[in-house]
Amino acid sequence: MDVNIRLCGPADAAALALVGQATFLETYADVLPAADIVAHCAREHGEARYAAWLERADYRVWIAELVATGVGVGYAVLCPPDLPVPLGPGDLELKRIYLLSKFQGGGVGARMMAAACQAAAAAGAGRMLLGVYGINHAAIAFYTRQGFAKAGVRQFQVGANTYDDLVLARDL
Repeated sequence: MDVNIRLCGPADAAALALVGQATFLETYADVLPAADIVAHCAREHGEARYAAWLERADYRVWIAELVATGVGVGYAVLCPPDLPVPLGPGDLELKRIYLLSKFQGGGVGARMMAAACQAAAAAGAGRMLLGVYGINHAAIAFYTRQGFAKAGVRQFQVGANTYDDLVLARDL
């Protein structure tokens, strides 16, 4: 299946919310309690969250869409960092890079990562950071292949539970 990756505009908030909720559920359904997933998705993957990000000049958001149907299957968000590690001037955070599992392993994630890295470098960033759930081994392996290494740890709250995220960094 052919997948196109493009920058998002204000009209993409609903599609981003759908992909965000679907990928979060798909990834964490066997890890997190149902009520926590529902509450987290309502707050962190609601259309309003994406609409707010799309209005900000310091955020860049890409969507991966099937060419045949225009349906979103993944996305990436690049923004100023909000991570508990020492930051350098111009550091940027890859806040999210989500892709439905059916489309993983075919290069779409690498293409989204390349778009984010190119945009970060063009903006003058010397480093890109991201947070990833500490036991999401598939994601950690992907980020390692993309040149990321451990820079720290942060606590991540979903519902009443706290989880450890790894903070990874990559020089650009």
